[in-house]
Amino acid sequence: MKVVAGIDIGGTKTKIGLVDKDGNNLVQTDFYTREYFDLNAYLLHIVNTIKELHTQLPIPGYTLVGIGIGAPNASSRRGTIEHAPNLVWKGIVPFLDELKKLIDLPAKIMNDASAAALGEMLFGHAKEMKDFIVVTLGTGFGSGIVANGQLIEGFDGFAGELGHTDLTLGDGRLTGLGIKGGLEAYVSSTGLKRTILYMLCKYMDDSKFRSFSYDDLHGEDIMKAAEEGDPIALKAFEYTGRILGFALANFTAFTQPEAFFLMGGLANSGSWIFEPTKKYLEKHLLEIYKGKVKVLPSGMIGKNAAILGAAALIWEDFKK
Repeated sequence: MKVVAGIDIGGTKTKIGLVDKDGNNLVQTDFYTREYFDLNAYLLHIVNTIKELHTQLPIPGYTLVGIGIGAPNASSRRGTIEHAPNLVWKGIVPFLDELKKLIDLPAKIMNDASAAALGEMLFGHAKEMKDFIVVTLGTGFGSGIVANGQLIEGFDGFAGELGHTDLTLGDGRLTGLGIKGGLEAYVSSTGLKRTILYMLCKYMDDSKFRSFSYDDLHGEDIMKAAEEGDPIALKAFEYTGRILGFALANFTAFTQPEAFFLMGGLANSGSWIFEPTKKYLEKHLLEIYKGKVKVLPSGMIGKNAAILGAAALIWEDFKK
């Protein structure tokens, strides 16, 4: 029996799990990424954690056959993490080269959203699809694109940065990479919080959020307020869905996906984000695409999609 280590590197936490061929996350743990300013110390902790998890497997006899890693600003072609704004290691980090000095196993790294697209294809709702786009709506906006059954990686592995496409001709909110008017500044968990403040300024409706500071805003509170009929929360979700639907209509013209899969914190808002997104997507689609493009939740919800996506980098080689 075989098992793969799936690693999701986030700016706050690193999550590690051991995943079997059916996408079952058998054991997992996490630790704070920012506690390791030294890359070698961080990699050594990863290796030791993988070994420790291997001893915790519920059934003995599993063989560890590889390590898959999802990370922000990761180049699948070069094995590097490059200029990631939310990680403590700056510049071009030779991540895979350094990892392979510590453990003798096949290892791959990829942008986390692209890894999520592979995970959706192997373990989620896209098993029978050849054309789809995964959109991750967390702190930022990530995307993984599959066309003709192949993940689009790009010249050196950075394809799919749709969250930094400018929607306003350079006259809007700044993204984490400094792009004015970039999509992730509007459509993400962070973007929704910024929209709440915008709606509070634009409208005079009574709202529970008039007594909130920015740091007190959380996605769960905004969703609950929408369920209770808070007008500012309702306006914020409608505004966010309108922008996302418009953007997805534009992206449809690139590869004509059968479906967009939404995952991440903002996607957990359910119908509050899905319904306006579907409405405005259909409104803005070219006539030849109307009625053909689905907006769906991930099939990996509740399964730690980030870990499964990372593990899919290795498992895809076994399923070819």
